[in-house]
Amino acid sequence: MPRCDVILLLRIQFARQRSGMFTSIHEYARLFGLDRERLRRAKPDILLLAPGPINRGVEITPEVADGPHSAILQQVTNGLAIRMAVLYLLCGQPGAEG
Repeated sequence: MPRCDVILLLRIQFARQRSGMFTSIHEYARLFGLDRERLRRAKPDILLLAPGPINRGVEITPEVADGPHSAILQQVTNGLAIRMAVLYLLCGQPGAEG
């Protein structure tokens, strides 16, 4: 993490696991979650991203998710607008031919 410019978090989908890679959500959060202590090892200007949804307290602690390095809410908002624009164009709306 000390050399990274961006951290992109993805959520674990426990419902899709068949092999039980983790004994519990608590174990997953302890081993892999991004918390304040892990964030201290990153660059001072690190950018945190996640496409959403996030599981607060699992992949990322609330104070990190809402902290100054996080652009998660902006990313989710922008992603929604982009998907809406792409669907609008794909649906063949008048004037969408470019």
